[in-house]
Amino acid sequence: MSQVSEKTDDRLEKIFQLQKGLSEMMNLDRYPKDSEGRVSALCTAIMHEAVELQRTTNWKWWKTPTAFNESEAREELIDIWHFVVQASLELNLTPDDIVDEYKRKNEINRERQRKGY
Repeated sequence: MSQVSEKTDDRLEKIFQLQKGLSEMMNLDRYPKDSEGRVSALCTAIMHEAVELQRTTNWKWWKTPTAFNESEAREELIDIWHFVVQASLELNLTPDDIVDEYKRKNEINRERQRKGY
């Protein structure tokens, strides 16, 4: 394994560790008890955070544009990452699983592009 790959793997592992630690600190009384309910709740959170990220952009073509706040956009993107990582944990995906699934799906998407999808 290359040094770059090892470093990336270590970083993803660290993100998973940080998320597990955060989850252990949270009051989860209102968190759904079943896996499907938790994944559904996390999907809702991801969608809402995506809307918050979109709101940092000038997507409203009918409105006078404002300066793009990259710092705010980054924060919203990281909020999405928190929920994506938590969903990964709920689905028992490890960082290695994430990389493997990403590669698998990336190849499917590449093949689709080659075929004019």
